[in-house]
Amino acid sequence: MRETALPVARCFRMAAGKSKFVVYAAGIGNALVALTKFGAAWWTGSSAMLSEAIHSLVDTSDQLLLLYGIRRAARPPDELHPLGYGRELYFWSFVVALLMFTLGAGVAGIEGVQHIVNPAEITDPSISYIVLGWAAVFEGASWIIALREFRKSKGDLGYFQAVRQSKDPPTFIVLFEDSAALLGLLIAFVGTFAAERLAMPVLDGVASVTIALLLGLTALALARESKGLLLGEPAGRALREAVIAVVRRTPGIERGQIVFTVHLSPDQIVVALSLEFRDDLTAPDIEKTTAALERNIHDALPEIIAIFVKPQAVVPQPSVILRRGGARRRLNG
Repeated sequence: MRETALPVARCFRMAAGKSKFVVYAAGIGNALVALTKFGAAWWTGSSAMLSEAIHSLVDTSDQLLLLYGIRRAARPPDELHPLGYGRELYFWSFVVALLMFTLGAGVAGIEGVQHIVNPAEITDPSISYIVLGWAAVFEGASWIIALREFRKSKGDLGYFQAVRQSKDPPTFIVLFEDSAALLGLLIAFVGTFAAERLAMPVLDGVASVTIALLLGLTALALARESKGLLLGEPAGRALREAVIAVVRRTPGIERGQIVFTVHLSPDQIVVALSLEFRDDLTAPDIEKTTAALERNIHDALPEIIAIFVKPQAVVPQPSVILRRGGARRRLNG
């Protein structure tokens, strides 16, 4: 089996540049919002506001981890990792989901339960409304940026299908987090308003528990997608068809098929091919044909960083012997 590879770091920069922009925008917004929410939670004593502050703090930590993952994934191959470090992005995306579930949902849930058991009135709820309003502005701006980038990458696919087929976790993770953040702000507003108007401070704790459930569901969805990518998912149908098209127009190759494809990162793909060469080709001719095929694939599809080629002999279809009433017939093909 013959193998060839491109410099991994060069291929990864295409996806990393887009992902970093989305993550930086979300990280800056969440950091500012987290500080404001913690100040408001301390001033008002609102459980829902404290849960939202924890939510924003976890989101900020998530963005830092995603940036770290993007940086680690761009490292070039070495002796211990001959195909590079692309899957580190998927690993840190999975860690982000775990962090959201344990810290975000866990702490918010505990805080909410404590305020349900021991309800306390919210002091100066107008501060909460102001902070929630500004937080909605910042989160909304980050959400619009993430949505625009996701729309560019999803093409004609629906949103759910695009998330399932996406190989770029930072893009949909930020979109999920910002969507959850906006819903959390709405829940916090409703909880604070209801607790104040109905004179039922326990509703503030209920809002906090609801935010915890929202974070938990979001974390589970992100963990599911990240786990699939970490285990290894195949390239999309369009790329597989493009590879076969290059194989078909390469002189000297009778036919070929894809054994497997697997994503190592958004723009790092490994392809294994089984090829049948013309019978009249000599060993040097097969080497030249294989080298030409690899160059053509790399030129047409730069995201393919490694190609494994297995020459396959042309096997004639076996004869089938039919027996009818003692007579024998041989059918070729």
